[in-house]
Amino acid sequence: MTRSWVRELAGWLSAAAVALVAGGAVASSARADLLFRDGDSMVVAMLARSLLAGEPLDWAMSSVLFLPESAAFTALDAALPVDANGLFAISAVVNLLALYGAIRLAAGRARAGAAPVAWSVLALSVFGVLAMTDVSASREALDLASLQLTTTYYSATVVGTVFTIGIVRRMVDSHELRAWPAIALGVVALVSTLSNPLYAAWATVPLVIVLAVAATSSELRSRTSVIIVVLLAGTALGLLSRIPLAAWITKTGVDYVQPGQWHESIDYYARLVGERMQSPFWVIGLLITAALLVVAVVRTVRPRRPGSRLVAASAWVAPVVVVIGAIALGTHAARYLQPVAFAPVLALVAAPHVPRVNHNARRAVAAVAGVVLLIIGGLSIPRLTDAAARPDTDLACVTAWVDASGRTGAGQFWTVRLPKLHLAESSRLVQVDHRLNAYAWLVNRADFAVGEVSFLVEDSQTVPWDLPEAALPETIIDCGRYSILDFGAETLPLGPQRS
Repeated sequence: MTRSWVRELAGWLSAAAVALVAGGAVASSARADLLFRDGDSMVVAMLARSLLAGEPLDWAMSSVLFLPESAAFTALDAALPVDANGLFAISAVVNLLALYGAIRLAAGRARAGAAPVAWSVLALSVFGVLAMTDVSASREALDLASLQLTTTYYSATVVGTVFTIGIVRRMVDSHELRAWPAIALGVVALVSTLSNPLYAAWATVPLVIVLAVAATSSELRSRTSVIIVVLLAGTALGLLSRIPLAAWITKTGVDYVQPGQWHESIDYYARLVGERMQSPFWVIGLLITAALLVVAVVRTVRPRRPGSRLVAASAWVAPVVVVIGAIALGTHAARYLQPVAFAPVLALVAAPHVPRVNHNARRAVAAVAGVVLLIIGGLSIPRLTDAAARPDTDLACVTAWVDASGRTGAGQFWTVRLPKLHLAESSRLVQVDHRLNAYAWLVNRADFAVGEVSFLVEDSQTVPWDLPEAALPETIIDCGRYSILDFGAETLPLGPQRS
């Protein structure tokens, strides 16, 4: 029992080291824009701050509610005396640790001849390498693994999907169906779907396909039938549970479905692949993914334990189903294809057998590898800290001026969200479109109660304003990449809400 406990603890420490290394590398690259400064990436932090401040909650969300992500960020924000960037950095490490926990579940129980902890650490390490090959600052690049380090791009759905595969593996390998795993499966499916309907495409559909094929075996038919029913029921209840939250959902999943654009979808994703092929780092990532898919297929066809084959099959079926589905539905968003990055690494834990080497040599290699990981992980802490603490004088100029003014201003989505998060009172900046209509998208609609503003913040991403001819700023404050158009005593009324 003690030795098992020690192995599990060593696995978590090693995973923490991997998370620090990957987090430090990504945060020090151009991808840092997505971690710390991207307009989309602010929503979870803004919601957490709104909750902690006790503000009236009238949020306009997309089809994704970010419930687990917001709960985790709110807990970190309440517990830790660090700024928003520090919380983003810590969240990146926490997200990778959560993924390790899900991978460890998918690796199966410890037993003679198996080394699930070591293989789980290896799987997370490979995923970390994939994240480090992501070097684009664009949110639309086919840089999928590094999205797991953000608070916004469905990190909880990734963990929920892998966690689901892990529970299903345990249920398939069990000689008898037990209530608790079935309940856990249903709860994970319900919560994940409630938060993000993409779970149905990433987890439910691929697993139902794999389980339906497994049900052709008379030995597994009864178990797989129950699992399919529980998984479908949990997913359906998750969708139904979204109905009471409809006021927060400004765009349903149906709005993203445009099957008539499947030709454009193929062109779009093909262009992203072509762009990724232009960098040696991106090519390395693609080769690693391709190798993992081959391993997954091989481990699917080889006769092994049912749970092992299920995990191996999920490692390649999920990416195939998601890519085909994304094209068939005419989507145009790289983030929907994240199973292409995280699912293939499950091939490494499908059959976590012990290597055929001398026992003492194996222990020595594991000990040395663990120590090296911990050292490198420790050395990565300053790198991650420096990335989070990197000064932004332009942002500081804007927030200092707005805080000191005591007035309320406005800005467009891609411009205003970063300053808005870093203000002492986030409601001092209202989100609008170029015509000053209240832009209700990933924001608290309670902000719009102010009705009028007296200054505007703009930058290079700002669409030219369409203001009344009489509206001329008294002065323009230069804040580097930002400009503040101060209208002084004159106020500009907000237009009607739109999303």
